Amino acid sequence: MSIEIAPEKVAHVIIKAREYDAKVGAWNDTPEEGDAEEDPNAILEDFANDPTRAELAGFIGRMNYDEQANLVALAWIGRGTFEPEEFDEAVETARAERINSTASYLLGMPLLADYLEEGLEKMGYSAEDSENDVLGG
Repeated sequence: MSIEIAPEKVAHVIIKAREYDAKVGAWNDTPEEGDAEEDPNAILEDFANDPTRAELAGFIGRMNYDEQANLVALAWIGRGTFEPEEFDEAVETARAERINSTASYLLGMPLLADYLEEGLEKMGYSAEDSENDVLGG
């Protein structure tokens, strides 16, 4: 029972998802109120054209079908939807239930970075080592 996605690819998603999650959620879609001079946090608000989100969506979108299913399965294991020994079942479920783009689904998941990190750890991989490999550390 091994994952069919390079841990470094998962780590890249974790790193980018953290950058994206660090931004304040755009719960208020009125850009007029997002004046960075009046509100320094406005610069961190995420809007649909956010470059970090676009980069992350593109990275996930370029993965093959198996990698995407494995990425979703890792997030589910990290979230506790499936147990590590149910990984193969989680991958099959991810394949069977795929309706929208995998990137849209994952980017809509709160705590995505935490879930993926936890999923890697539960599957016996060091998320920290993989992230360091990506960051060149």
